[in-house]
Amino acid sequence: MEKLKVGILGATGMVGQRFVTLLENHPWFELTEVVASRANAGKSYAEALDGNKWKLDVPMPEYVKDLRIKELEDDMDQIVDDVDFIFSAVNMPKDDIKKLEEDYARRECPVVSNNSAHRWTKDVPMVIPEINPEHYALINDQRKRLGTKRGFIAVKPNCSIQSYTPALAAWRRFEPYQVVVSTYQAISGAGKNFESWPEMVGNVIPFISGEEEKSEKEPLRVLGTYRDGQIDLAKDLVITSQCIRIPVLNGHTATVFVNFHKKPTKEELVQALRDYEGEPQKLDLPLAPKHFIQYLEDDDRPQVKLDVDWEKGMGISIGRLREDTLFDYKFVGLSHNTLRGAAGGGVEAAEFLYKTGWITKR
Repeated sequence: MEKLKVGILGATGMVGQRFVTLLENHPWFELTEVVASRANAGKSYAEALDGNKWKLDVPMPEYVKDLRIKELEDDMDQIVDDVDFIFSAVNMPKDDIKKLEEDYARRECPVVSNNSAHRWTKDVPMVIPEINPEHYALINDQRKRLGTKRGFIAVKPNCSIQSYTPALAAWRRFEPYQVVVSTYQAISGAGKNFESWPEMVGNVIPFISGEEEKSEKEPLRVLGTYRDGQIDLAKDLVITSQCIRIPVLNGHTATVFVNFHKKPTKEELVQALRDYEGEPQKLDLPLAPKHFIQYLEDDDRPQVKLDVDWEKGMGISIGRLREDTLFDYKFVGLSHNTLRGAAGGGVEAAEFLYKTGWITKR
């Protein structure tokens, strides 16, 4: 098959770098444009990331090193003429991101965004493909607003909610209604590693700007219902959270307490996790995990070192499910924040959008 040509906005940042690694030898997509700020425009990708600016724990792929970086706005028309769609992972103020992504979409270029700027735009779908792909129907309404035939924006939710929202999705029939969650988040979620953030070694920071609101509100939209061109937030579900930065490179861990209207047995909850399957699994998308959620029986699992790369970092690990003295149950979840939670989730979303006809070749 002829591959779709792809660009990455914000290609030099950590999430952009992860997109680069995931697109190497992708069976459906070919990276043809790397796009960044004016300071790096005209440089080769390798020149722009010379020194210690490559932040991943895997080498920079050879195929991208000689690609010339284009500028986000100055080269926009040239970029959209060269690609079939783009990934967006820019680091800019929210209002600037909103405008930038809409400018690309209005030029008939689909945008699959890792950014938070459009997550609450009414007609922009915010999707975990295994959970709420029906929300992509919002694209029809968005295209009417933008006046486009091909162009649209689709976003993925915050990385930290991936470690517990899939469990809530698997347990929907038991009607979870109260959730207390604490997330313990890796430093790559801030776009850093230990070389660039040495003060995190042996440290814990009990605050991450904006994370608690995202952790409490975004699952309500992901678990909500599409109806008549809008998303009705999940009814009768309340989440409260704390979000903490810990000295781990990759992997967001969550400790979660849940109350259910229809109290299940532990065996029913575990079986629901193991049986859960989404559309990406049915469609056999290239980056989709064969098994979306694994349940680990050992009391000391999931662990970052042992489990964060399960299913190539695209699977969710759940463990320590047990009854609680105040809530019905409690458990621990783990997800890879730059794979499932960021670039990997974006690539899987693009695969789904292509497979189901929302993204097409020009």
